[in-house]
Amino acid sequence: MRNLIVVLFAVLTLSASGRAAAQGEKDSLSPKKIALRDGSEIFGTIVRTDSAMVQFKTSSGIMMEIPRREIKKIDTLSGEFVDGEYHRFDPNRTRLFFAPTARPLGAGQGYFSAYEIFFPFLAVGVSDFLTLAGGISLLPGADEQILYFAPKVTPLHLKAIDVSAGVLYLTSTGGNGDGVGIMYGVTTIGSPRASATIGLGWGFHGEDISDQPIVMLGGELQVSNSVKLITENWIPPSSDVAMVSFGIRFFGEHLAADLGLIHPAGARMEGFPFIPWIGFTYNF
Repeated sequence: MRNLIVVLFAVLTLSASGRAAAQGEKDSLSPKKIALRDGSEIFGTIVRTDSAMVQFKTSSGIMMEIPRREIKKIDTLSGEFVDGEYHRFDPNRTRLFFAPTARPLGAGQGYFSAYEIFFPFLAVGVSDFLTLAGGISLLPGADEQILYFAPKVTPLHLKAIDVSAGVLYLTSTGGNGDGVGIMYGVTTIGSPRASATIGLGWGFHGEDISDQPIVMLGGELQVSNSVKLITENWIPPSSDVAMVSFGIRFFGEHLAADLGLIHPAGARMEGFPFIPWIGFTYNF
């Protein structure tokens, strides 16, 4: 299992270099924020650049030529312009609460997140279709920590549909026993503002792989420039208990914070019937 994963993603990494030029062309059309040295900020898109000048079209359609010496910083924005007004998109679009969507990170993009405080996670887009991710738990007082590795590929990336496949592999720092994890395929349909995600995952332990998949159903609905509603639900095979969750995401241009409630539907619970979920993400 480990050798197969290593070979697969080594091949994909080598093929990624052929897409660098296409990524550069796409990035030039993305919304930009230019911070000038006098403290002002301009929103729009870059039309043309050279060593001395940036030709810029503002969100209201005004063409400008800005000397590079006057530019302090150029940021690529995650949203879009609608009738001259900037509409921000969720920067953490590649994940629901924990489960991945099928959307890829772009080449050079990435994020650092912390789930339930004790589970940090780092992900980087090696190319437009390959993401490498992983981390290590920080459980206080534990003799061993959990190592996790989560590569993902996105062979189909269209305007309203993405299809991805990946692996979540977990092992301990002590190296005792075979690792466990899940191999999955996931599809996301919709726009950045409203979408549905469905996934199938096959658990494995060492060389043993489950013959029945776990079903994951998720959805997202952006209700403002900084708020999104999220649901993520897991239906295990041959079980009367399903994990149902719902919650809210607050986000800015780079930061996102998730607050959710998880309910094991079908299980008997005394007292408060939900498990709280907290997640924080910085996107770069």
